[in-house]
Amino acid sequence: MGNVMTTLQVTSRFKVDGMDCGACASKIEAAVSALPGTSAITASATTGSLSVTHDPVKVAPAAICDTVNRLGYRATPAAATKPAAETDGHTDAHSSEDEDGDTPWLQSPKFRLTVAAAAALVVAWLVARIFPATAPWGFIFATVVGLAPIAWRAVAAARAGMPFTIETLMTVAAAGAIAIGAAEEAAVVVVLFLFGELLEGVAAGRARRSIRALTAFLPKTALVERGGATVEVRAETVAVGDILFVRPGDRIPADGDIIDGESGIDESPVTGESVPKRKLKGDAVFAGTVNQDAVLRIKATASAADNTISRVVRLVEQAQEAKAPTQRFIDRFSRYYTPAVLIAGAAVALLPPLLAGADWGTWIYRGLALLLIGCPCALVISTPAAIAAGLSAGARQGLLIKGGAVLERLGRVNTVAFDKTGTLTEGKPKVTDVVAIKDESVDVLRLAAALETGSSHPLAKAILSHATENGMELPKATGLSAIGGKGVIGRIDGVDIFLGSPSAAAERGADLSAAQARISDLNGEGKTVSVLLAANDVAGLIAMRDEPRIDARIGLSDLRSRGIESIMLTGDNRQTAEAVGRALGIEVKAELLPQDKLAVVEDLRGKGRIVAKVGDGINDAPALAAADVGIAMGGGTDVALETGDAASLHGRVKDVAAMIDLSRRTMTNIRQNIAASLGLKAVFLVTTLLGITGLWPAILADTGATVLVTINALRLLRSKDMQNV
Repeated sequence: MGNVMTTLQVTSRFKVDGMDCGACASKIEAAVSALPGTSAITASATTGSLSVTHDPVKVAPAAICDTVNRLGYRATPAAATKPAAETDGHTDAHSSEDEDGDTPWLQSPKFRLTVAAAAALVVAWLVARIFPATAPWGFIFATVVGLAPIAWRAVAAARAGMPFTIETLMTVAAAGAIAIGAAEEAAVVVVLFLFGELLEGVAAGRARRSIRALTAFLPKTALVERGGATVEVRAETVAVGDILFVRPGDRIPADGDIIDGESGIDESPVTGESVPKRKLKGDAVFAGTVNQDAVLRIKATASAADNTISRVVRLVEQAQEAKAPTQRFIDRFSRYYTPAVLIAGAAVALLPPLLAGADWGTWIYRGLALLLIGCPCALVISTPAAIAAGLSAGARQGLLIKGGAVLERLGRVNTVAFDKTGTLTEGKPKVTDVVAIKDESVDVLRLAAALETGSSHPLAKAILSHATENGMELPKATGLSAIGGKGVIGRIDGVDIFLGSPSAAAERGADLSAAQARISDLNGEGKTVSVLLAANDVAGLIAMRDEPRIDARIGLSDLRSRGIESIMLTGDNRQTAEAVGRALGIEVKAELLPQDKLAVVEDLRGKGRIVAKVGDGINDAPALAAADVGIAMGGGTDVALETGDAASLHGRVKDVAAMIDLSRRTMTNIRQNIAASLGLKAVFLVTTLLGITGLWPAILADTGATVLVTINALRLLRSKDMQNV
């Protein structure tokens, strides 16, 4: 029997300072991948993070940090190392605010280097005015001050197998400028390049902080009931099962269920919903939301590290790390683009003098300018910046979209298949009709609610809730007894009262002839009818139905106005489903098993439709998986956070149209970014070859394009449209 060797693979996560664009991330990935025992390497400029699955025996986290640091960045472990099997390919995306926070840009190495290079340039300029003969040496010194770290990064990247980088282009261009006597321009170019990198870092940091700002809504302390007293503890120490005491005006420190009290809750930090929601005993509440007007006792259902806000931050950061198809294409393109720029620059510098006897100095200068024009910073960052901003903007409005690929696909959706119960409808029955038969003075609702007092049956809850809304005082019922599957019986004011289905009432010998027509009408509207008997005479009817969500009609109308078709797929009976469908104006397919829903989705896709499936994430799993985009509706529950490609934390139908709008705006933003980046390069390419512009305008154009692209992407974070979602 042979020995079987098994290798433990762990996934480590690192925070990386100075990684502010896609080109930086690509260099880090390539360098780390050259280490033995590494796999599944993901560097994300949008989150400033690196995750590596590796063999801890062959390569330790410290060795990974050293490799990244040699490239000119600063890597530090961001979370505890975990076995890869436990992380299932993912890593902890959130540890503490200190770990995840970015170094302030005024304290960053990039800022210090930029200031030093700019100061050296100013000194060189002043010295040149006083002692003109020393001018070249002063500007050469100023160039070296800023260029040395750039050249070091170029050499480190080349040693890691990446000879064609932005740093290489910059180093060759600046050194070449010095060689042909353009030291002053070389110094200006280096300072402008460093300034552009600094601006990239500022913009990237803002994008990263936009989603982490959600954690600011979490309180630092919590009031917990322990040993018969209420004590104040740090919020991060709250454990599952703790009883929390939350005063009016306090932020709720942990996810939980209300066990005592009722109050209005401001849920805008989690869902973006501006209108406070009334919460009663038994309702779930989320960490970071604000208790408005009454004391609440809450039983914690999640620890601080696993509350809704922390998980949203974690999931969005994981989504930002996943590259969208457009971004993957740009990354592949840039691998060939940068060497092509070097070749083109060499051709411009060499061919005219060699083939046409042109002036060497003039064409070498233009070739060097071409290298600077070709810097792909703006192009590389055009997609990830927009994707990161789009994902963050959505999360801040309660729209959780899991990755750039999903965000791209959403914009192409032309058919949305909705589940009924809990998606288009509230998911619980409500009283719609109370009908007195023969004697109008009989208070049907009051008697029915008295019978149902204390029951947990969904229909009983609907009756009790309706009675409470009407401010009724209920009489005392005695001798209460539930008759399995048929109804409930009791005695009120000396009269035997029964509430149950029409068939059960008929079995008791009640004459339903006077009520039969109304019962049939109510059934035809998809409503469940209960009959109230008083001394075995029909006293009245109560009809209930799982009613459409308040925003369902608006949400479906929003989709139609965008040219998107909607269809309802439900396992409910046809009569009930069609009644809801008529009320909402949507096509209905009813009495479907899970495999039937799957078949409908596959059929739609087979006809060339791009399908989004919207459901509660429980009984719609096959159809959600088969659709182009699966969207879970769960009001911030575990299901909504973990199931499908996207989730609505509001649980609102109109969020589907909002997600599609966000996708379309993001893709438009990406196209604008790519056009701006390539357009500016094209303009300056022509002007450089014609001798109109030189070195420093070329690098200024690249820096300007990078800043323009980043600012344009950040517009998604402050979109006026998102404020109305």
